[in-house]
Amino acid sequence: MRLLFKDLPLAIHDRARPAHEAARCAGAEGRYWAYHDRLFEEQPRFEREHLIRYAIDLAIDGERFARCLDGRTFAAAVEADLEQARALGIKGTPTFLVNGRVLVGAHPPEAFREVIAEALGRR
Repeated sequence: MRLLFKDLPLAIHDRARPAHEAARCAGAEGRYWAYHDRLFEEQPRFEREHLIRYAIDLAIDGERFARCLDGRTFAAAVEADLEQARALGIKGTPTFLVNGRVLVGAHPPEAFREVIAEALGRR
């Protein structure tokens, strides 16, 4: 089974796209999940100076991170994820796709166990 995490910065959050791009920059330094978690803790403080401070706090080189962020190095990757979500009819987060089955919103662990067991049984 393969797990993929996709970006879906929603238009209702004006600073979401830079935050998603910043997480990708952190990922290029091997710190994606730590940065991702920090963003959730700090939301909605996603101004440039905050995004850089979070990176520095996670021992990411601040200058290299700022170049990545300012250069929008991962803008195309985030846009590709957005386009894929649109094509699949996904409009909100969280949305989970498990072997073609869609789970929208927060679900208890049992729901995921059931869907995963069903997916594994089809093999």
